[in-house]
Amino acid sequence: MSGSSAGGGQVVVNRSMSLDGFIAGPGDTMGWVHDYLTADTFPEVMAATGAMLVGRRTHEVARQMAAEDTDYDGGPVFVLTHRPPDEPVAGVTFLSCDLAEAVATARAAAGGKNLEVLGADLASQCLRQGLVDEVLVYVLPVLLGDGVRFSTPGLGRIELEPVSRQQSGAVTLLRFRVPAARPAG
Repeated sequence: MSGSSAGGGQVVVNRSMSLDGFIAGPGDTMGWVHDYLTADTFPEVMAATGAMLVGRRTHEVARQMAAEDTDYDGGPVFVLTHRPPDEPVAGVTFLSCDLAEAVATARAAAGGKNLEVLGADLASQCLRQGLVDEVLVYVLPVLLGDGVRFSTPGLGRIELEPVSRQQSGAVTLLRFRVPAARPAG
């Protein structure tokens, strides 16, 4: 069943990817993304986003990058983790529930707009459980050679339906629909 069955916006896996399939470089480096992509590259994506659900590792990488130009405002941020921090983090809600409940909580906060899912492991889990409506991929003209792959091992085959392709400068945005009914594994 699709993540949008509860109404409102879509559940969208949103990521930048090098041409050789990495969403982060060695050591989780992400600065290369900002060489090509800014919040102004595809402003309609940010405008359609109401909240973000982020994996813990991705959240930690983003915090390390906070000094860099990361002025993307995707609405309230929820981090799904087994280990919430002892001290609160401004602007972040930590969730320690099951995946479907986390998606429902973040979708409710999105106020009818899209929920972005960030992080390879979290996105793979959402895809495996049929909670994703769309996948957006910003293909950047760079080869990294190593790093964090687009999806985690064990995701299995998932057929996607191409929806659109847009170009902005050197960046290509590919949009795919995830069919509501698909075979497992």
